[in-house]
Amino acid sequence: MPKPKAQKKQLKSYKLKHINRTIQEGDAVLMRSSEPGKPSYVARVEAIESTDARGSNARVRVRWYYRPEESMGGRRQFHGAKEVFLSDHYDLQSADTIEGKCKVHSFGSYTKLGSVGNDDFFCRFEYNSSTGAFNPDRVAVFCKCEMPYNPDDLMVQCEDCSEWNNNRGS
Repeated sequence: MPKPKAQKKQLKSYKLKHINRTIQEGDAVLMRSSEPGKPSYVARVEAIESTDARGSNARVRVRWYYRPEESMGGRRQFHGAKEVFLSDHYDLQSADTIEGKCKVHSFGSYTKLGSVGNDDFFCRFEYNSSTGAFNPDRVAVFCKCEMPYNPDDLMVQCEDCSEWNNNRGS
């Protein structure tokens, strides 16, 4: 007789013993890459489930953030070093692949941070992984070069005309 399938138990939170942190739905996390030397993946925890009665062997349903170089258009000049796009790509992963928690800020709150830590990222776009489309499909420009603002570039306001310019010599 076949072994009965274990019931999935939805968990509100889960203690990751290997990093001594607790995760819950909505947390942004760093997921271990299977390729050595590649940076951790960034994901948002959508749900946590366990297949045993004790609540161990947890799996997380994640919604992936893509880095610009992982998108169809690739990295552009205005993308910040810590920029990620919230995608429509979901997966079920072992909770053991979580390396730690991180923070994905809105663009506005990221630009107001006093100092940016290793675990700080920002998101200003949603990304459709099958079509390569972004939402919003346009962003405000803040420079004479008519490129969107890159928070890694110093912006200065001209005292004469009040135009904002980056330090790329535009």
